[in-house]
Amino acid sequence: MSSDVYIIGIGATKFSPSTPEFSFKELMYEAAVKAYNDAGIDPRKDLDVMVTAAEDYWEGISIFDEYVPDQLGAVLKPVFTVSGDGLWGVAHAHMLINTGQFDVVAVEAHSKASDIVDIQSIWRMALDPYIHRPLVDNVHVFAGLEMNIFMESLDVDRDAVSLVVSKNMGNALGNPLAPYGADVDPDMVNESEVVSYPLRSMDISKYSDGAVVAVLASRKVVEDLGVDAPRILGIGWVSGSSYIEEWDFAAPEFVWRAGQLAYSMANINDPYDSIDVAFIDDRYSFRELQSIYTLGLDNGYSLNELVYNGVTYPDGDLPVNPFGGYLGCGYPLVAGGLQKLYNAVMYMRSGGGDVETALVMTRMEYPSPSAAVAILGW
Repeated sequence: MSSDVYIIGIGATKFSPSTPEFSFKELMYEAAVKAYNDAGIDPRKDLDVMVTAAEDYWEGISIFDEYVPDQLGAVLKPVFTVSGDGLWGVAHAHMLINTGQFDVVAVEAHSKASDIVDIQSIWRMALDPYIHRPLVDNVHVFAGLEMNIFMESLDVDRDAVSLVVSKNMGNALGNPLAPYGADVDPDMVNESEVVSYPLRSMDISKYSDGAVVAVLASRKVVEDLGVDAPRILGIGWVSGSSYIEEWDFAAPEFVWRAGQLAYSMANINDPYDSIDVAFIDDRYSFRELQSIYTLGLDNGYSLNELVYNGVTYPDGDLPVNPFGGYLGCGYPLVAGGLQKLYNAVMYMRSGGGDVETALVMTRMEYPSPSAAVAILGW
């Protein structure tokens, strides 16, 4: 598949622990207005298709896409829902434009996690009803198992994982949209409450509310508008077995396969040399290091060396989550991938000629073995 698709506009609300003063429609509207203004388009005239990424369980509303058109300027436009993360929505928009039948497609995803009374009950509902659900009260137990196997298999230090938390929450201090920026000492992480050994409370990204809208367009539109926009060089997403017992917790195969699809489309053979910045999954702190390893971004370093030598810090050779990641911005459910995409686009725009390519990656939560990877470039 060719990849002549550009991100001509993107907009986001501030991410917050709670937004009782806004409905989900108001959050969506704010992000959409910002995105359309950023793109320089009138959605009523220029928008061909609207994609929303949503899960009815999170919304508490069935057939959620019926509640989408008005606040997104998509009345009388084709609208459909991708039941997954917003980065999956970007992949669908990418395919739509590559058919040659559509020129402008917008993708929306949002979170009102603070409205969910018992979020653990929803996570548990997704588990196997016979084997896992009767035994598991808190889905973080799977993250504890994954973390333990990952650290044992690749000889990762506890302090290296804690430094990921310190780095990302520190990075978020410079991000005006991030609610969880803080100056965190690694010892604070090491001493926080054990949730599921070796996973501690500060290893877990807190939830956040917010919305993001991205506007994708064909080369024709970019040329007509006369804008310089980042192009999607490659994108891939993969789902594996829903049986958690079959997963490779050290280096999840579905993450690796998603990366290989994106690399192949972008003609990337050496990810470390080709990628200037990475915005990757850190729903749990160890996942940042796990994703670096699985996506081939380690360049032969040990994962401990990557952290201790500052390679993944903002001034390192490969900045990772320089705007705070989920640990600093909060985890906005299905808006997570678009949150990372927004940060990547903002970083590329501000980086001048030094930032040619960015990698964006996220994955769905237990028990979904799904990941998506996108490569952006000028």
